[in-house]
Amino acid sequence: MTVGIISYGVYIPRYRIKVSEIAKVWGADVQSITGGLRVQEKSVPAIDEDTATIAVESARNAINRCSIDPSRIGAIYTGSESHPYAVKPTGTIVADAVGAAPNLTVADFEFACKAGTAGIQTCMGLVESGRIDLGLAIGADVAQGAPGDALEYTAAAGGAAYVIGSDPDQLVAEIEGTFSFTTDTPDFWRREGMPYPEHGGRFTGEPAYFKHVTSAARGLLTELDTKPTDYDYAVFHQPNGKFPRRVAASLGFTSEQIDPGIAVTTLGNTYSASCMIGLAAILDIATAGDRIFMTSFGSGAGSDAFSFNVTDLLDGIRSGAPSVSDLLADKEYVDYATYARHKGKIRL
Repeated sequence: MTVGIISYGVYIPRYRIKVSEIAKVWGADVQSITGGLRVQEKSVPAIDEDTATIAVESARNAINRCSIDPSRIGAIYTGSESHPYAVKPTGTIVADAVGAAPNLTVADFEFACKAGTAGIQTCMGLVESGRIDLGLAIGADVAQGAPGDALEYTAAAGGAAYVIGSDPDQLVAEIEGTFSFTTDTPDFWRREGMPYPEHGGRFTGEPAYFKHVTSAARGLLTELDTKPTDYDYAVFHQPNGKFPRRVAASLGFTSEQIDPGIAVTTLGNTYSASCMIGLAAILDIATAGDRIFMTSFGSGAGSDAFSFNVTDLLDGIRSGAPSVSDLLADKEYVDYATYARHKGKIRL
């Protein structure tokens, strides 16, 4: 049985704040911040938006793109590190909002920035086993960053949803394989009740991001007996604009392969949605026969690598929902005070 992507959808809030606006408030060197991070601006949730609303909108876009009957969905997994409730699933809200039948399984996932891709793997297993017809995997976050912390310059909001199935008459991208690499590396954490996460500084790059992304990527390349030149596109988790480019080069991927999936420069780091939005940006332009390589990363730490083969059915569904470029272009800038209010940084 060949399992893969039936449809996909993305949602990005329209509000943006420039990195220079944040740097100005904290007296930071704007050129140093933007040059080091390679991020110019980031998305900001509206005052009435959270992970649940973002997950719902991305799921609706995925369903509408392919006119899927929601009753066919047998599982919904919502990956996020900013679920609105500590005890109350986000996935049930999504299920009700999209009109899914109640005879389905739902769970919320949390693994820093790779919970969404873990959802894809879980849906793959259930579809392959014949337990469900379609699975819906979502990565959505309203990322947190303490005022003045380095994370504040990139922590953004957005979501991506993927419908996973096996119907050959609907597959727009076959999943050729997946490989994961996971260790207990405490580079980033947030305890219950803490409003903002903390990070281990020097552990962020090595031994966290680069070790796990390269290990998962090389593991999958070895398992499939492929090499970077076998792929047309590649996308890696995007905590900033520097890391994905550096890890791509170390693995042997070119800038031409990864540039179409780099959204972080004008979007910021959407955490669980990060590489899933990058993949969507590639699917927005890919053609039949293209091969796509993707590797996520979640602090704590782990990576999931995937290999996709685009089919000739992709072009037929592409116009059914907004593209990533459309969503990035629809924007309204806010100042720091408005951003702080929207993010709940100002409390009564």
